[in-house]
Amino acid sequence: MNLLEAENLTAFYGDFQALYGINLHLKEGEAVALIGSNGAGKSTFLRTITGLLPVGGGDIQFAGESLAKRSAHRIVARGVALVPEGRRLFPSLSVEENLRMGGYAKRKGPWNLQRVYNLFPILKEFAKRPGTALSGGQQQMVAIGRALMSNPRLLMCDELSLGLAPIVIRDIYAALPSIRAEGISMLIVEQDTGQALRVADRVYCFQEGRISLEGRPADLTREQISLAYFGV
Repeated sequence: MNLLEAENLTAFYGDFQALYGINLHLKEGEAVALIGSNGAGKSTFLRTITGLLPVGGGDIQFAGESLAKRSAHRIVARGVALVPEGRRLFPSLSVEENLRMGGYAKRKGPWNLQRVYNLFPILKEFAKRPGTALSGGQQQMVAIGRALMSNPRLLMCDELSLGLAPIVIRDIYAALPSIRAEGISMLIVEQDTGQALRVADRVYCFQEGRISLEGRPADLTREQISLAYFGV
């Protein structure tokens, strides 16, 4: 069963068209990576799913229901959570307060404060510190934990590795199997193509607001990916 399905989806920023007829699906329990260069439409696609950008045309189905005209907070309540690019922590709140903000939807499920601390033990140590006083990698852990606190069915991660040291990226990606083990489906936007191919069941490449390639990592050659990524 497809948990998420985009059907001929278009999106606009004012008069500028950012997405052109996107057709994409994600199955229950699946991890799908979105790759592509800056400005290819990956983050725009996530923003459209979450209701932060209106659907210009086509539809987005989640668990058999259209999200096209739902507000962002109702989409969260349905079980969709976003880890935004740049983390977007609340600067006036502590680590723990940032995490608790993720639970306002009060969805039932296995994720709570202690489970997040078990996943990222360093956050418990820094629980009372301002969220933005942590390192970039630790802030990313807070952003992931905040999203998990909503007990989502679909976790969407926008540029998990952006600006982080390789050892930090390794630690963050090492936590993903534990998240998936709870049955959470994942949509991962990642510019590091190698990292994306290692963690995803399937991958879509975006180019200029369109999907230029789709498939399983094992079935795609470097040449195919390069052509879809750069268009040359």
